[in-house]
Amino acid sequence: MKSRLNTWLLHAVLLVAAVITLYPLVWMVLASLMPSGEAQSFPPRLWPSHVTLDHYRTLFERLNIARYFANSLLIASSVTFFSVLINSMAGYAFAKLHFAGRDRLFQLLLAGLVIPAQVAMIPLFLLMKQLGLINTYWAVILPASASIFGIFLVRQYAMAVPNALLDAARIDGAGEWRIYRSIVLPLLRPILVTLGVFTFMATWNDFMWPLVALIDGDLRTLPVALAILSGEHVQDTELMMAGSVVTLLPVLLLFVFVQRYYLTGIVAGSIKE
Repeated sequence: MKSRLNTWLLHAVLLVAAVITLYPLVWMVLASLMPSGEAQSFPPRLWPSHVTLDHYRTLFERLNIARYFANSLLIASSVTFFSVLINSMAGYAFAKLHFAGRDRLFQLLLAGLVIPAQVAMIPLFLLMKQLGLINTYWAVILPASASIFGIFLVRQYAMAVPNALLDAARIDGAGEWRIYRSIVLPLLRPILVTLGVFTFMATWNDFMWPLVALIDGDLRTLPVALAILSGEHVQDTELMMAGSVVTLLPVLLLFVFVQRYYLTGIVAGSIKE
């Protein structure tokens, strides 16, 4: 009886926590469908008096949100692709290939994790300027295409790949590129999906570096555009909620489609030695 009571109590606590977590998101969606001014009424409304899509039409027809959405999608997808490719190769190399200074170089990379991103922003801007990449998509894509965290994540997972499997492939005449492409990549799929989700979310939501590197208004990403719009339409809560829904939707859909691999990577990564 006591065990059943504890179970019910646990479920009740989890239900309350879920409601508290989901309520702001649900209200954001409902507020985006309210007529102008209704979200700021007192007492606050929990449900629109009638559903309207006017705010979404304003975003896409008058405020050019589709262009900013496409910019963010292009940048986030490109960064995710290059990040998964480069970090998987580097992580595998640090885990399974033997070369001079491997461990010392990896330790040096780990030391870089303690450096705040804001500290590196000025030298990074000067470097991108010297390369002539400021105010281009590449100024945002290239710096994020490889990360210390990504290399570390893949390396820790790749350590569990059996050496005997790789040695057998080498004995059969497979080159290192063939081993990486045909054996290592399929084995690393769960952690690569996890890395891809992390990278896409971080790039999609990034505000500071795109604000600095992309000067032209037509190159703005969605978070930067919404921040500017919030200043211009600070009283239009419903419009801002509609913009937030547009920003949230791709990340939510991505997680829904890859959650099986994502959770597998998280669980597996937590038990790797």
